[in-house]
Amino acid sequence: MDRLNAKLYLHNCFIMKENERLRNKALLLNQENKALLTELKQRVARTAATANGNGNAKANGNVAAAAGKRAPTIPDLNAAAPAGAHEKPAASPKPKKAVAN
Repeated sequence: MDRLNAKLYLHNCFIMKENERLRNKALLLNQENKALLTELKQRVARTAATANGNGNAKANGNVAAAAGKRAPTIPDLNAAAPAGAHEKPAASPKPKKAVAN
């Protein structure tokens, strides 16, 4: 019994260490994601400002700005999902197959 407890204790220690390693990796990835999102937002803002400043948005390929429409926003992937976003649609009943006799 003591041997089993020791084995389980060591396995638990390994799992906790792996958990900590993965938590740190997730933190780093989250920081990198935020930095990339900020950089992307800055580039989009810079592009929009350049397109609006030239007065000829179509020449820059920004058709939405040329039409006077607002440029699409970049979604924040770190924000909580809207209510009901993860719900699966109700499954429709499948027709039964005919069995040949």
